[in-house]
Amino acid sequence: MPRTEKTALVLSAGGLYCAWQAGAWKAIAGVDPPDLVVGASAGALNGWPIAGGCAPDLLIERWLDPGTSDVLRLIPKYGWRNGYFDPEPLRIQTEKMVAEFQPRIPFGVALVAMPRLQTILVQHPRVTAKHLLASCAIPLVIPSVAIDGVRYVDGALIDKVPVRGALEMGATRMIVLDCMPALDIWWLRFGAGALRVLRGKPRLPAGMESIVIQPREPLGDMRSGLLWKRENIERWIDLGFRDATRALRASNGKCL
Repeated sequence: MPRTEKTALVLSAGGLYCAWQAGAWKAIAGVDPPDLVVGASAGALNGWPIAGGCAPDLLIERWLDPGTSDVLRLIPKYGWRNGYFDPEPLRIQTEKMVAEFQPRIPFGVALVAMPRLQTILVQHPRVTAKHLLASCAIPLVIPSVAIDGVRYVDGALIDKVPVRGALEMGATRMIVLDCMPALDIWWLRFGAGALRVLRGKPRLPAGMESIVIQPREPLGDMRSGLLWKRENIERWIDLGFRDATRALRASNGKCL
């Protein structure tokens, strides 16, 4: 009989904290592989290669690459209108990523269309490097991205964990990697979804089988999530692997 269950890997926003997701993916990949992937913000930058068949160790290697530190490069001449970080390194990275990987399973990225603050889901094959860049266009940090006459920003402005996107893609089961369950996302205080987003647990449909994996230890402050340090990345990756291993064993008894 054809398989009817669709397991979604749902990847939260989190800046550099999303290195934790790479460690978690190493624990999940060979045990509970997803049927579809959806991500927000930096979670989408993990989701694209994961959907494209990226081996866990390769994803980890990418996070450990010191070149990652160039992605968020402070540019003093920028300001509140365009963001304080140069978007060019991130643009280059997303274009390389799209050239290197193409999703083998359904993939979606959550964005917010401006100025209405409307959450939208863009699915492969409509996803381009511009959409991935827009997924990280954090207000006051990275400038918004114009696509077909509409400007888009980070989907986490409204919802840090794109559960609704996974439902839209037909998920019947979810594995949620939420790397910032307790982080106070300061810019969201000014958004309509602030109170909902800042709660610890993502809202999941009643009755749906879901595994929500979150860090059992604090990852750090806002500065740590923006400035690359190898020792932080290594700690987060190791913690992500341990957290996911524990959660999978607790949920279904599978062993790694």
